[in-house]
Amino acid sequence: MAAPKRGRNASAQSKPGRSLALILIAIVALTGGMFASGHTTPRLGIDLAGGTSITLRAVAEDGNEAAINKTNMDTAVSIMERRVNGLGVSEAEVQTQGTHNIIVNIPKGTNSKQARDQVGTTAKLYFRPVLATEPTGGAPATPSPTGTPSGSPSAAASEKATDKATDGASPSASATGTPSASATTQGRAVTGALKADPTPSGSASGSPAASPSPSASAGGGTDSGSDAQTAYATLDCSNESQRTKAGEGAKPEETTVGCGEIQGVWYKYLLGPAAVDGTDVKKAQAVYDTQSGAGWKVQMDFTSGGDKKFGDITAKLAQNPQPQNQFGIVLDGEVVSSPYVNQAITGGNAEISGSFTQQEAQGLANMLSYGALPLTFKEDSVTTVTAALGGEQLEAGLIAGAIGLALVVLYLVVYYRGLALIAIASLLVSAALTYVIMSLLGPAIGFALNLPAVCGAIVAIGITADSFIVYFERVRDEIREGRTLRPAVERAWPRARRTILVSDFVSFLAAAVLFIVTVGKVQGFAFTLGLTTVLDVVVVFFFTKPLLTLLARRRFFADGHPWSGLDPKRLGARPPLRRTRRPAAGPVETKEA
Repeated sequence: MAAPKRGRNASAQSKPGRSLALILIAIVALTGGMFASGHTTPRLGIDLAGGTSITLRAVAEDGNEAAINKTNMDTAVSIMERRVNGLGVSEAEVQTQGTHNIIVNIPKGTNSKQARDQVGTTAKLYFRPVLATEPTGGAPATPSPTGTPSGSPSAAASEKATDKATDGASPSASATGTPSASATTQGRAVTGALKADPTPSGSASGSPAASPSPSASAGGGTDSGSDAQTAYATLDCSNESQRTKAGEGAKPEETTVGCGEIQGVWYKYLLGPAAVDGTDVKKAQAVYDTQSGAGWKVQMDFTSGGDKKFGDITAKLAQNPQPQNQFGIVLDGEVVSSPYVNQAITGGNAEISGSFTQQEAQGLANMLSYGALPLTFKEDSVTTVTAALGGEQLEAGLIAGAIGLALVVLYLVVYYRGLALIAIASLLVSAALTYVIMSLLGPAIGFALNLPAVCGAIVAIGITADSFIVYFERVRDEIREGRTLRPAVERAWPRARRTILVSDFVSFLAAAVLFIVTVGKVQGFAFTLGLTTVLDVVVVFFFTKPLLTLLARRRFFADGHPWSGLDPKRLGARPPLRRTRRPAAGPVETKEA
């Protein structure tokens, strides 16, 4: 008998231990990472673990009560939802209640303070020219930092607005009062500009840069300019009550004041009329610059109208000395960033760079992307949600899942006998991978396990078991054709593999579409279903098939033991085909009687 052809399939057939070793190493590595991260259990959603519920009430501007309508409320819900979920797949719920209220539910385990800042900051976002700035609260003056920021826009189409900061630099209380470093306030990136020229440009008294008039930088002042300068002179941003009311009620076309924190020191700002609205920002994202080593930065893309506004204001600001060449990004009266420019920026995009941490850059990008709400909201109440009801539902769901799993295992044992051991081992491997990956996804992307997600995991039991059944039946079909077990295992795999991949692709496609077109809890179901579907393919390819290949070499399975599930007699196998040799053709001798 000729020796079997050896090739790629033969090599893979002879070394199934490699696949088993690979998936076991992956399980050990992921489990080690889970314990090293300190997150040994999946994060739970608000319906299972409780959390924070925030009630926001819409407040219309004077004379514009009609602005509180269904369209604007739905728009606000959409923006708030993207804001809070921009912190990760946190399963936050945002929905309207009545005609004036919005309810935001934030699961336990999420950075609720940061989420409250993101959602509760409901004023519109504006880019305002900085007319003057200085530290408040009796902050001591410190020497200006050495070094000059490389703030020139690049020659490429994507020109930059930079907000550079020198490591270890302390805020400067020089004549211009320009802040000179970056810090964080309530989870936001608040950055200042460095002085391009250390030479003071104003009086030494710390007044707002020779008391510039609003028209000096803003391209025309308003009647509120003198009032704003008076408010600026008396403003103490280190005082919380004054800081909260800074810029309150200011209209976009008016000069106003604002506060921003830099390295623990509060700075006050005199700000000109808004030059760019938050709605003019089409997209903002935090990226890490690996080429220049600048670290985290925020890239902004403007709308067609916003591009022209931003180009006009940067052209005006670039002609001014420090700090009048800065623009303040103002949200709810707070200056969250104050980058400077030295050249007109056109092309529809810009970037803000500086001593950002990842959290600061992502927080600023999130506010720039979703900063403009059509209405003003007031925080009416903040309550803690208990998980008593969710715990009862989870217990009932787990009991139902356990009953379903027990029935599946019972069916496998009764129908497939010894093969059921392979199916049960594969289910355990799939469960271990699912648990570990869900535990790691909690801190990684903010994934939270809610009741619909638990349902998705339970549904996945049937999908995974179905893959085993498809393969086992293909093997049994080959045995019915009269083949022995080892050839049957290899011949059945290509056909079973094709069926499994098509089935899992359909399930994954349905999960992906459901995840894209839905929000909230339904996304949790879709995400879990898609994850377990991908893991089903991994387990079948790297565990179930190699394990069956190894066991096919054992006499218990190879000889078709009655309890192996592969007994040829029980399966009604036909006898193996045997070839008979025909006698060689030649002359036929005859004998005469």
